[in-house]
Amino acid sequence: MAVADDHEGHDIEVHLDRLLSEHGMTLTELANRVGVTNVNLSVLKNGRAKAIRFTTLTRICEVLQCQPGDLLSYRPGSSDGRPCKP
Repeated sequence: MAVADDHEGHDIEVHLDRLLSEHGMTLTELANRVGVTNVNLSVLKNGRAKAIRFTTLTRICEVLQCQPGDLLSYRPGSSDGRPCKP
């Protein structure tokens, strides 16, 4: 039986820890201000989310006064250790 890794084949990194630290905000405070559960934000923060609603992304960006690119970045090869082929 194959076991999926934490990234489940994606090369997207989430920088929520850094943004929270920069704003002196807790995950719980952000969850309350965004209107989602602490668990859902924790899944996103730990890179285990499979998707994010644009409405949630919009609220996170509004609350943290950031752009989506500040929160997410594409890092080729981060899921399997090999660079992405074009």
